[in-house]
Amino acid sequence: MKKLNDIRVGILKIPVTRIALLIISDLMAVLLSSVLSLYVRYEFRFMDVPREFWENALAAYLYNVVILLVVFNIFKLYKSVWRYASDRELVNIAVAVFLCALIQPVMLWLMGRRLPRSYPFFYGFFLMLFTAGVRFSYRILRIFQNRRLNHRLGLARVNCMIIGAGAAGNAIMKEIESSNYLSMHVACAIDDNPGCHGKYLRGVPIVGGRDCIIDNVQKYNIDEIIIAIPSADRSKIKPILEICKETGCKLRILPGMYQIINGDVNVSKLREVQIEDLLGREPIEVNVDEIAEYVRGKVVLVTGGGGSIGSELCRQIAQHTPRQLLIFDIYENNAYEIQQELRQKFPDLDVITLIGSVRNEARIESIFRQYHPQIVYHAAAHKHVPLMEDSPNEAIKNNVFGTLNVARSADKYGTKRFVLISTDKAVNPTNIMGASKRICEMVIQDLNKNSKTEYVAVRFGNVLGSNGSVIPLFKKQIEQGGPVTVTHPDIIRYFMTIPEAVSLVLQAGAYAKGGEIFVLDMGEPMKILDLAKNLIQLSGYKVGEDIQIKFTGLRPGEKMYEELLMSEEGLRETANRMVHIGKPIEYDSEAFTSQLQELYELCESESGDIREKVREIVPAYQWVE
Repeated sequence: MKKLNDIRVGILKIPVTRIALLIISDLMAVLLSSVLSLYVRYEFRFMDVPREFWENALAAYLYNVVILLVVFNIFKLYKSVWRYASDRELVNIAVAVFLCALIQPVMLWLMGRRLPRSYPFFYGFFLMLFTAGVRFSYRILRIFQNRRLNHRLGLARVNCMIIGAGAAGNAIMKEIESSNYLSMHVACAIDDNPGCHGKYLRGVPIVGGRDCIIDNVQKYNIDEIIIAIPSADRSKIKPILEICKETGCKLRILPGMYQIINGDVNVSKLREVQIEDLLGREPIEVNVDEIAEYVRGKVVLVTGGGGSIGSELCRQIAQHTPRQLLIFDIYENNAYEIQQELRQKFPDLDVITLIGSVRNEARIESIFRQYHPQIVYHAAAHKHVPLMEDSPNEAIKNNVFGTLNVARSADKYGTKRFVLISTDKAVNPTNIMGASKRICEMVIQDLNKNSKTEYVAVRFGNVLGSNGSVIPLFKKQIEQGGPVTVTHPDIIRYFMTIPEAVSLVLQAGAYAKGGEIFVLDMGEPMKILDLAKNLIQLSGYKVGEDIQIKFTGLRPGEKMYEELLMSEEGLRETANRMVHIGKPIEYDSEAFTSQLQELYELCESESGDIREKVREIVPAYQWVE
């Protein structure tokens, strides 16, 4: 690595004499332009040029040099970095040369000397040719030098295809062309605009539209595909990705339109294509001003703050300048990591990290008594379905009674808003985890009836990339060479990204009036089998050849599909078209309180009959014996 850096630094180092060499080349350009102007004017016959014109051109030489040096200096033609020269530098040269040629007749008139009337035109033409040629030849030489360097260092050339022959594609090509650090070669470009087909962008052929991708991957021996269409939304990108992932090439994508707006388009901004790019819907949009308004200047508590959802909640809340952010988690390693991240990114933010369990009522109350949080996001929960099936009492203790502890303390110490993180598995639950979350929703709805605290729940589907989700499992299985395990070929799930889920939670907090269950319109569900296939292909492997898929059968408590809303609940729209409010199911509050007490006693005694009591509270709960 040190040898590599030494070689590259030596090549990148600009010699002190660079400006002097440019000046010398310009002096020669003025002389050659003067001679050739007369030579061409007299039909390439030196002997036909009158002696007077030779003498006058020689007498004007010194003045031409002074004029050129002054004008070129004004246009900074001795300070430009010519290895990155572009059309802007070419325009500067053209304007500077035009001024030099324009001054020519005036200077000759002041000197009292005469030259052919066509002389300034020929002079400007040749001067442009020589000065631009010298400067842009430097860039061309650098390109060849980079290629020789990569060959010398043994760097394998990577053949690339760029999809999108617009401004972003042009910018990516330009950097690849001029960079010392990239051994990439853009072999061809793809664009759906028929008017571009058969043309060239920076010398790269635009070979056709998306229907030509697979054929040209083989024709040009493509190793990597770069998608440079930042203006396209996810629904338009998805069908292109569906084609690209069939090629087995490495895929990278330019994130978004703001890259173009900021002029910040380069290879370093490219990212790997991720599974969420294939969801086929746009990310959820929220009203940032509404969120900021109710978070700013508040004391905010996030339980389970070290987890996937909790840590992202902390990140997004921190951006809205709360007065104090309390991170509460039982697992100190995760809590420590998010604490350090926030302290680095938001050094002025008052972040307090607290360790403890939501099941510890005394610990929870002491935190509320000391810090008086105004907003609570309750994300602490056991969520792994198969594990909770084996430990149902623990699911109830942590999820139900942990929620009850935090929610009661919120009421007692005057918390303004309490937001529960719920799940689509709470709808017609077939597992103890989903049933426990449904009881949690009932707990906060019950408390909301007689409290000044505004209690709400946010219900959404599976979160891509969260701890315990299928994506990390699939990735690990792919890294190990497979097989990738899928429970059933027809099992489907709704999916969203972690930032989307958290944005929805924050938006729900802004809409909260008390008692609502907020539900996200998550679009069309996705087959887990398709998810596995996509992830295998995005990793550069072929399904069934490089990586096998193995079906293991449904696990205890697992549904073939998830529902977001109970049939008894209606839907009410909010200001955000992607967020709806479900009408709560009515239930007997007094009976519910009594049932909770009985459930608590069963849990504490480690009774084996807990599922029957859970079904008594949640009649929709069904499970396989």
